[in-house]
Amino acid sequence: METVTLRPFSLADADAMMTWASDPVVTAFMTWDPYTSREPLLAFISDTVLPHPWFRAICLDAGGAPVGAVSVTPTDDRCRAELGVVVARAHWGKGVATAALKRAVAAVFGDLDGVERVEALVDGENAASQRALEKAGFTREAVLRSYCMVKDRLRDMVVYSFISTDPLVK
Repeated sequence: METVTLRPFSLADADAMMTWASDPVVTAFMTWDPYTSREPLLAFISDTVLPHPWFRAICLDAGGAPVGAVSVTPTDDRCRAELGVVVARAHWGKGVATAALKRAVAAVFGDLDGVERVEALVDGENAASQRALEKAGFTREAVLRSYCMVKDRLRDMVVYSFISTDPLVK
């Protein structure tokens, strides 16, 4: 497998991001709908991604175009942050998400002051994301039944966590 790196996004990443952000299969479990044009995606990058405290491009080898994204968003409770990850379909099943998650937890506790717990809510039917989190060292904590609506469907969500004292998985 190629080396997975994380780096901040730039507006120049819009075309690469459009690859996965416009794919209805990739976005099936996301709370957002696929992008249909570049302009709203540029606005999202400019207004949300760039000022975000921890939103990183997932790249293969240093300096490459993004093949996905990982974000860690602090909550109102300073000790907790919520994780999200997305990878282009061409890179599914290759360990890219797992490697990105490992890199994220290795960095985020030092980067985000006061964060002691990173948690992820994953759709109960999204087995691939659940496996990636488990391989990256996250602990499965609970199933939240009928937790939220995603794309007009009531969904069960699985809670995963990684705390600052958990051992990093190599």
